[in-house]
Amino acid sequence: MTVRSQFGKIRDHFLGALYRRPSALGNAGPIVSFTFDDFPRSALTLGGSILESFDVRATYYVAMGLMDAETRQGRQFSREDLHSLVERGHEAAIHGFNHLSARNTPVEKFAADVTRCGNLLQECLPGKASSNFAYPYGHATLSAKRRLGPGLTSSRGTIPGLNGPEVDLNLLRANFLYGDANQFERVQRLIGQNAMQRSWLILYSHDVADTPSPHGCTPALLRETVRFALKQGARVLTVAAVLESLRHAR
Repeated sequence: MTVRSQFGKIRDHFLGALYRRPSALGNAGPIVSFTFDDFPRSALTLGGSILESFDVRATYYVAMGLMDAETRQGRQFSREDLHSLVERGHEAAIHGFNHLSARNTPVEKFAADVTRCGNLLQECLPGKASSNFAYPYGHATLSAKRRLGPGLTSSRGTIPGLNGPEVDLNLLRANFLYGDANQFERVQRLIGQNAMQRSWLILYSHDVADTPSPHGCTPALLRETVRFALKQGARVLTVAAVLESLRHAR
């Protein structure tokens, strides 16, 4: 193990241990949530259509400053895509306006950027956007976790693992869904473990394309992952739907 990976494990341990906001998952699982970050148009036009073919929906963490931009993940969302997203039953959530790294940004500046994104998202989608958040690049910090926690419904990172039996609403665990069919065996193991533990598995990706970016997935991988999750008895829900069900269960 390299010094860098050892440091990462120590950092993730403290991130998970401190400034927690626990909520019991109870008997709600197994649950699988599909999430897309930034988001590229293909995550909705192709990815959203695949999910809808199974009558399930996803959470889209929106970086409002990327609207209409062209990135290595392809064309990013438009204002019309945001309206289409919620009309089709998906969740529009917060990913920060300028897609800043919390590790490289003073905490107050970072918090202001998150607030700006949330306010603009609400202006664009009055009453239809959520206050769930995902850290850009997965770069959560203890100072950001403490600062943001009280003002958001949840925050999601990229520390891998399953959520439950106790869920930390200030730092939900999530696992990447990148690549093509060669990644399916790994995903199957995650879904199988999630079913056995009756926990909550969150998957994240970016673009959906036959030749995706390094941070995207193919339609085939997404389709087979949704199919297998449902076959294993998981409920496939947006992050907002999961947290709403937990509130009602209290």
